[in-house]
Amino acid sequence: MNTSDVKPGERVRNVHFTEDTIGVDLFDGRTIIVPLAWYPRLLHASPAQRTNWRIAGAGFHIHWPDIDEDLSTEGLLRGAPAPGVIPSAA
Repeated sequence: MNTSDVKPGERVRNVHFTEDTIGVDLFDGRTIIVPLAWYPRLLHASPAQRTNWRIAGAGFHIHWPDIDEDLSTEGLLRGAPAPGVIPSAA
């Protein structure tokens, strides 16, 4: 993310899951919801591993230490799945 692209409101406020989605609440009031299938490490993680997340990268990244997974708000906002994952048309 370029410094010119950084928007303070796009920092992570909270992370939550359903059976098949991840939701990321941002400080600007938006919530990003994407399929867990886009992130195989999170999809196959236990509920305890999913809830053990940390805000990183000045608030613009999420890190799951138990499964060594990292997501950025930039990637989530672009709709970017993990490398090698092809999003299915729903």
